[in-house]
Amino acid sequence: MDYEWVSAGSAGAVKAKKMTTTNESHIKNLLIAIGEDPNREGLKDTPKRVVKSWETLFGGYKQNPKDVLTTQFISNHKSMIVCDNIEFYSTCEHHLLPFYGVCHIGYIPNKKIIGLSKMPRLLEVFARRLQIQERLTDQIADSLMEHLDPLGCGIIIKSKHMCMNCRGIQKRNASMITSSIRGIFFQSHVKDEFAQLINLKSKDT
Repeated sequence: MDYEWVSAGSAGAVKAKKMTTTNESHIKNLLIAIGEDPNREGLKDTPKRVVKSWETLFGGYKQNPKDVLTTQFISNHKSMIVCDNIEFYSTCEHHLLPFYGVCHIGYIPNKKIIGLSKMPRLLEVFARRLQIQERLTDQIADSLMEHLDPLGCGIIIKSKHMCMNCRGIQKRNASMITSSIRGIFFQSHVKDEFAQLINLKSKDT
């Protein structure tokens, strides 16, 4: 039985059935298309390995951000909370090549907080899908605002894209930075504090 992709919206889960042999035959045909022999020793099990890897690489389609953020705690904490340098891997939807880097997530609570691990888990929900970095950044911010209702939040992602590093213009040292801010983070002093906490701004400024 093949994967059945049923979208539940850009910020939701996607219903999926287990991938099996039909998907493996597609990978086999891809190997033939690029001029390889899928029956040679090193490639005999490649279709099976590739399909199995999809369970991790695209596991976000089976997750819902609402479920990740369900457990919340009442708190009087009024200052910024930041989880920085969260490593992630995702897949560019234009060329099906990886992009990877770090994500910084910050928010100012509105009487409710979440456990520290929930921020990396939220990132994984959206990173483990076919993505573009701009949308990934926005989805994290929108989910925090919808399901946690903080006073505001800020998301910054810096990553390298293999679709630009190893093909096309082939600039291997180039990276991309995107940001999404919501609520009180639009205020300049809040943005400055966020930047300082994640070391994007010099301590002297």
